[in-house]
Parts: sequence; C-alpha cells; structure tokens
Amino acid sequence: MGTLTYDSKVTASIDDRILAHLQIVMMAKLRRGESFAFTWSEKSNGLGRTTIWIHSAISLTFQYYGGKSPLINSAWIQALVRSSNSVAGLEIVPEPPATAARPAPEPAV
Repeated sequence: MGTLTYDSKVTASIDDRILAHLQIVMMAKLRRGESFAFTWSEKSNGLGRTTIWIHSAISLTFQYYGGKSPLINSAWIQALVRSSNSVAGLEIVPEPPATAARPAPEPAV
C-alpha cells in the first residue's frame, strides 16, 4: 500500500499498482501545465470521499511500499486519462483488460 501526499497535508493510502498508474497520468498532465481535480474514496479509515485540486505549484509525493515496479497496463492509463479529462476530474476507474503490459519506468537518480 503506497501513499500519495499532496501539499504535505493531504495523504491517501493507495495500492502500489494503482498509484503507479495514477502517477503516470498525473505527471503527464502536470508536464503539460494542466490542473485537474482528483477524487478518491478511503472507506477503510472512515473518511469516505476526498477531492483535491491538483496544480503544478503544489508538491505531490508518491511513496511506494514495494520495491518492484508493477507492470503498467496501457489500456488503464488511457481509461484514467479519459477520466481526468472529464468534468468530474480524475477518479480511480476499474482496470480494463491489458492490451500490452510493460514495467513502470524507474525513477531517475
């Protein structure tokens, strides 16, 4: 279970595999200068549903529990991008069948 931290104040516990897919989508949008809403549910801690406005001027941290990069499903990336471009903003959508899976890119050191 990884952690997404926004503005050093808001944290979300998200499965490493899901987090890797979200990171790819979020970083691509931020590189293009696009701000967007991100909504997730955390029923396990009783908080329910949270929405934040993602903007490039605010720090965003992705921390992974596992040491291995998960395989990336390009069909899921496309589904998440469609979600991020909707009026509601980015939400975690169910993973579709993989068209081609590839390892997640390793971070530059």
